[in-house]
Amino acid sequence: MRQVSTGFVYFFGALGGLLFGYDTGVISGAILFIQRQMNLGSWQQGWVVSAVLLGAILGAAIIGPSSDRYGRRKLLLFSAIIFFVGAIGSAFSPEFWTLIISRIILGMAVGAASALIPTYLAELAPASKRGTVSSLFQLMVMTGIFLAYVINYTFSGMYTGWRWMLGLAAVPAALLFLGGLVLPESPRYLVKTGRGEQARDVLDTMNQHDTAAVNQELEQIHEQAKIKSGGWSELFGPMVRPSLIIGLGLAIFQQVMGCNTVLYYAPTIFTDVGFGVSAALIAHIGIGIFNVIVTAVAVAIMDKIDRKKMLNIGAIGMGISLFIMSFAMKFSGDSFAAAVICVIALTIYIAFFSATWGPVMWVMIGEVFPLNIRGLGNSFASVINWSANMVVSLTFPSLLDFFGTGSLFIGYGVLCFLSIWFVHKMVFETRNRSLEEIEATLRRKHDAKTAHVTTQN
Repeated sequence: MRQVSTGFVYFFGALGGLLFGYDTGVISGAILFIQRQMNLGSWQQGWVVSAVLLGAILGAAIIGPSSDRYGRRKLLLFSAIIFFVGAIGSAFSPEFWTLIISRIILGMAVGAASALIPTYLAELAPASKRGTVSSLFQLMVMTGIFLAYVINYTFSGMYTGWRWMLGLAAVPAALLFLGGLVLPESPRYLVKTGRGEQARDVLDTMNQHDTAAVNQELEQIHEQAKIKSGGWSELFGPMVRPSLIIGLGLAIFQQVMGCNTVLYYAPTIFTDVGFGVSAALIAHIGIGIFNVIVTAVAVAIMDKIDRKKMLNIGAIGMGISLFIMSFAMKFSGDSFAAAVICVIALTIYIAFFSATWGPVMWVMIGEVFPLNIRGLGNSFASVINWSANMVVSLTFPSLLDFFGTGSLFIGYGVLCFLSIWFVHKMVFETRNRSLEEIEATLRRKHDAKTAHVTTQN
């Protein structure tokens, strides 16, 4: 392994999250100008926003599983190239359909990053730091969204400003590629492909030269690597079913609680309740700063509080915030105070999301699947997440027209409280457990259940 610091590895390993956040967040401001210049209807606006999500579904479905065959690092580099091409294509799009195609290409890289990076970071980090390290991905996502808000405001005065907004994503894409050239491969993948000594070198660096920890982890990895690589039949098999339920459930609930409609359409919401475009974009920047701070706090406490507790606290806070925001929206047209309450409630909602469901979902889907299908499982959960994201985001403008700003978010709030039941019934705790311990527990419970059934028969 090239001698690089753990901080360098974690930073560039998570840098794809910044691109993820920037490319999904920048459209929230750019769409205000694209809509006017291209004369788009509400359905076309939905497609400009959601084209990235369609691409993300494809990227997570195609590139994610390939990481089990070609390695996490190589496909991270490939994703950086796709990010660059999609950003440049979006910036120079002359009309609607070229823009849609370019954003689909861009979305493939976003989907690949969402499937690759949580797995990559989870496999590099020691168990005691895995939550913190894995949640760096979400911190990068939120930092990318904040940068997108700043860029949106910076170029809002230019007629072609939206082209700069979309095109500047090429800069971090180039940085990701250059940094990725010196990143190590996942030690789990190295062991699977017969490169145990290289895996030891990586683990030695990531564990700060703690020989006992390296030996223990390497022994566990070798044991798990002996298990033959699985496919779809194992992913949907009885042993992995608890992990699959967690992965799919968290992926769907994270989206149907409305988080990304708020992130993508916040300026539109602000203008609907009476703010001007410039004021809406400035308010958006304020939310972005608050967002990054809250996510940084979440990163710091990720390995100190149980994942399930964080999810439940987040759901309660998000649900209450949405109900208050819906009530304020009903009166925002006649009252400036109601409009301000709406903005405050929206900000608190995003804060709860950024501190809990935002990072915890990605951390957990990188933890719960067994090694021999981890890439496939993480990819499948990512596909479901992006599919739910696309459905919610694509339908949001039309639903907003139909229900109005005061009613739509009540439904999202109800789903926040429904998620508490799901977490209580279906999710098992992963904090402070190694990936190998989690897998061993799954196999042990499955073997015990099988033996019980056999005894009864």
